[in-house]
Parts: sequence; structure tokens; C-alpha cells
Amino acid sequence: MVCRMSARERSPSRPARGSGLLAGSGQIAVAMMVMNVATYAFTMSAARIIGPVSYGAFFALMNLAMIVSVVMLGLQATAARRISAHPAHVGQIEREILRVSLRGSLVLGGLLLVSAPVVDRLLDLDSLPTALLAAAAAVPMTMIGAQAGILQGERRWRELAILYVLSGVPRLVVGLALILWQPTELMAFLGVTLGFYVSFAYGLTVLGHGRESGETHVRHGFWPIIKEAAVNSQALFAYLALTNIDMLVGRSVLDSHDSGLYAAGLIVARAVMFLPQSVIVIAFPSMAASLDPARALLRSMALVGGLGGACVLATAALPDLVLVFAGGQDYDEVRDLLWVFALLGTCMSVLQLLVYSVLARQGIISMALVWLALVVLVGIASTTATTVPGLLCVVLAVDAALLVVLLVVSLVTLRGRPTVQ
Repeated sequence: MVCRMSARERSPSRPARGSGLLAGSGQIAVAMMVMNVATYAFTMSAARIIGPVSYGAFFALMNLAMIVSVVMLGLQATAARRISAHPAHVGQIEREILRVSLRGSLVLGGLLLVSAPVVDRLLDLDSLPTALLAAAAAVPMTMIGAQAGILQGERRWRELAILYVLSGVPRLVVGLALILWQPTELMAFLGVTLGFYVSFAYGLTVLGHGRESGETHVRHGFWPIIKEAAVNSQALFAYLALTNIDMLVGRSVLDSHDSGLYAAGLIVARAVMFLPQSVIVIAFPSMAASLDPARALLRSMALVGGLGGACVLATAALPDLVLVFAGGQDYDEVRDLLWVFALLGTCMSVLQLLVYSVLARQGIISMALVWLALVVLVGIASTTATTVPGLLCVVLAVDAALLVVLLVVSLVTLRGRPTVQ
């Protein structure tokens, strides 16, 4: 028996009052700013309190968590896309995505558990309990992806904003207390892990309600969701690799001094890249369900590009001020290139939006192009880049070329395509 759907469920392209693009962006923007500031504050505090040796181990664990997070991001994208595009099936999708995330989190946690001795050795932790924490953190982190995707797909911006805040603030409060008590990498990552459980518990609370079954369809079953989540995860992994591989390449083609200068410039690029994240979070459901997805994409690109362009102009006009946040006078040699790094960050943020547009329409060919760009970037940079400007130009050129190609493919595909089926 099919239940009666609310007006909100019947019209995914018309969000509930107060949850439109601008209103939702405001809430998500503030939440993400709080989350990022809290995360940055804890990271910087840990670097000072626990010392270089322990911080190196902690940083390695955080990089491992970033790799594992592609499963979380894949689940979030899957839930948000399906709920936005098929609101009549929201009950079935919510149940199945939570089932998939529970099983996936246990499998991922189990793999990290049994491989803890390997992780301990590879990351040179010299602490098996610290390596075991990676398994403990993977379970709630993966589940949070499903929870965030459900809230994002239903355009419940207030609850999603709180979820984001709880992903950062408890880490700062609890983690700081732990490392002040015992300044070790174990305590630092324990703070991160406990922070995930706080956010996960909130997600259980806001989603722990009875939902009418609604319509059901085989395409929203357990295995189709697993397949889509896997496809989304590999695409997002390709994007993360593309936007992070330059630092690894830089370590091999540049001397230690120049690689340090490049790393300082990347601080600016990453800041500009993360600035419009709230727009991307809000835009993704619209790209999946809008009656005019091409227009939704272009409007979102204008917002992301506009924010990035403003950052580029500000960086060009005030390089000395920006240099303060990129390492200070010790990195003065990269001062005149900071605006180019800001341009790279803008390119990466627009590229991220396009990748999510690809996920919204499940464009397999476009996903393959991201992997191809990664291979091209590594190949060209490894053989031709010998200076900071040279490496920066190669990375910017490859990212810009991929951006143009994905934009053309997206617009050609979306023109005349009213909705995602």
C-alpha cells in the first residue's frame, strides 16, 4: 500500500520554506566554518603540544582517515542523490542506505582491525593501540556519511549544519583535554575518534524516527545502493588524489626547500578550495533533482567561481597579509605566486562541483576522465617540473583542462534532460 506523500516529498525541486539555496547556504556555511576552524585549531594545538615526533605519527593517521573517508563521501553522495531524485521512495532509500552503511562500516572497521599490525609498521607508529584506533574511528565515520546524505537529500539544512558542527567542536574540546593530560599521538587521535562518535550519536537521534514505507522499487534495493556507493567512492577518491598528488610529486621533483615553499602556497589553495563547500553541499541535491539541471549547475558554478575570484583578487592585492597565513616571512620567495595558488584553489573548487555534477547524473565516462587527468598530471609533472612555478603551472593547466572538458560534457549531457531518472 502506498502512503500519502507530503508536498515536500512530491516536489524535490521545491525545498521546504527556509531551506532554499540562500537560506540553506547560510546555515551550512556557518556550520562548516565552525567545523573547519575547530579542526584547524585542534590540529595546530596538537602540533605544538605533542611535539614533532608524535605529531608526525598523528598526521599520518589523519591521512589514513582521509583515504578511508572516501567510503563515507560515497555513501553521502548516494543517499543525497537518490532521495533528491526519487522523494516518493525516501522511506525505502533511508532504510537501505543505513543498512548498507552499517555493514560497510563494520567491514571497513574489521579490515582495519586485522591489518592494525601492518598499519602500525607502515606508518611507523610503534604503537599497536594507536593503529587500532583507526578501526574504531572508521565505523562511526562511515555511518556519518549515510546520515549526512539523508539529511542533505531531504534538505534538512539545520540538522545537517548541527551534524557538521559536531564533527569539529567535540574534537577540539575533548581532544585538547586529552593531549593536555597526556601529550601523545594516541590521545590526539583518540580525541578525533571520540568526536566522530558524538556526531554519529546526534545522527542517530535525528534519524531515529519511524518513517512510513512509501513507494518501493528494486533499483533502491540493497545491492544497487552498494554498487552506486562504490562507483561514487572511486570517483571521489580520484578527485582527492588529483587535488593532493601534487605535494607528493613535489617532494620527489623539488628540493626540500622548494617543496616547503610549494607546501606553503598550497595552504592558500586549500583555503580557497574549501571556502565554497557549503554551496556544493546545497547544490548537489538540486543538480540531482532539478527540472533544469544545466541551469542549476551554471548557477552554482557562478557562486563558487565568484567566491574564488574574489579570493584571487584579494590575494593579488594583499599578498603580504596572505603570506602571514601561509607561513610568514620565511616563505617570502613564494609571495608573488600566492594569487596563482588562489587561482588553483578556485579551479579545484569548481572542479569539485563538476565532479559532484557527474555523480548526480552517474556519468561513467566523465569519472574516467578524472582518473585520466590524474595519470597525465603525474606523468607531466614528474618529467618536466623542476621549480615551484613550473610545478604550479603544470597542476593548474591539467586541472583547468579537466574543468573545461567536464563542463562541456556536462552541459551537452544535461541539455534537454529534465531530471535524473
